[in-house]
Amino acid sequence: MIILDKPYVSDELKEYLRKSRIPVLKNTYAAAGLSEEKLNLTGETEFKKFLISNPRLLTVSENSLGWVYKNCCDKDKINNIELMKDKYRLRETMKELYPDFFFKEVSVSELGSLDFSSLKLPVVLKPSVGFFSEGVYTVFDGNDWKNALADISKKTQKWAKDYPEDVVGKGRFIIEEYIKGEEYAIDAYYGDDGKAVVLNIFKHDFGSASDVSDRLYHTSKNIVTGKLKDFTEFLDASNAFFKAKNFPVHVELRIAGGRIIPVEFNPLRFAGWCTTDLAYFAYGFKTYDYFFSGKKPDWDALLAGKDGKIYTLILLNKPKNISGAVKFDYEALQKKFKKVLKLRKTENSASPIFGFLFTETQEKDRTELDYIVKTDLTEFIS
Repeated sequence: MIILDKPYVSDELKEYLRKSRIPVLKNTYAAAGLSEEKLNLTGETEFKKFLISNPRLLTVSENSLGWVYKNCCDKDKINNIELMKDKYRLRETMKELYPDFFFKEVSVSELGSLDFSSLKLPVVLKPSVGFFSEGVYTVFDGNDWKNALADISKKTQKWAKDYPEDVVGKGRFIIEEYIKGEEYAIDAYYGDDGKAVVLNIFKHDFGSASDVSDRLYHTSKNIVTGKLKDFTEFLDASNAFFKAKNFPVHVELRIAGGRIIPVEFNPLRFAGWCTTDLAYFAYGFKTYDYFFSGKKPDWDALLAGKDGKIYTLILLNKPKNISGAVKFDYEALQKKFKKVLKLRKTENSASPIFGFLFTETQEKDRTELDYIVKTDLTEFIS
């Protein structure tokens, strides 16, 4: 069972849902925008009945969590959603695994009067409940702190307008120590037995130490084979706190000093904006199909012939100084890459992004990736 919602549903997912006949909640989004897609749209009353007998529920957007809170009778599922969504509660719950990790929670009104000198820098400041790297600030010094507070003051009303309260919370922020090391993202699910099944492993590349954007993720045979065992064991250990079953998650984490430290758990979904489809473009399988079917990837078979290749997910985020309607030269952008697997355009002036690009790159030549992770894309804007 699946709930579709804004901001985006991919053609790959819609095709899968047409063929599989998985029940799709007939909410406002599906009824208005997907009525011609011949999906198995299911009314709210019937969908709620299905939820009782079918525990496998997936969303594509955290905009759907409000409906789940109100209509799902599975208290364990709701508790896990609320726990994973609240970064402060999550740190509190898992702190026995990370006893030396610094974190504290403050309200927006308390940020201005906080004794900055009491913080052990660097730190990350972010909403206790948040989405899509909104309101995330890396603070190395006093200027970073002042700039972060000014930006929060300016954007608070915009976040309240753009996202439901279930997504962005009630003006609470967490301050936590900056986790050095490589960052990864995982799409996975906990099965009938509570054991983790990893479906996607992305490495998150940054343009600089202060960069917190989602511009570039990539996967490869080396990444999957090198991290699969450790990440599966980490997810299994984490489930000692959740005890989740038939539950999809998108997890962001960092490896620091050989230790895996979670950045956040995102419940009931895989990578946002249907970017979980990187698994399909890279390895030929659909993560949502494996979740609904209870399948486990045969990685030996899926990775055959993938030596020396990098598969990338590139977020075409708009520069901070760009607003309103502009033209983006998608054709010129694609010429920067040797092999484009898929371009997804979001030609909507209100969208925070221009779209997504999926590419294949040779590991021995990362020039195009080094370029895209640093550019602000203004050369393609008119």
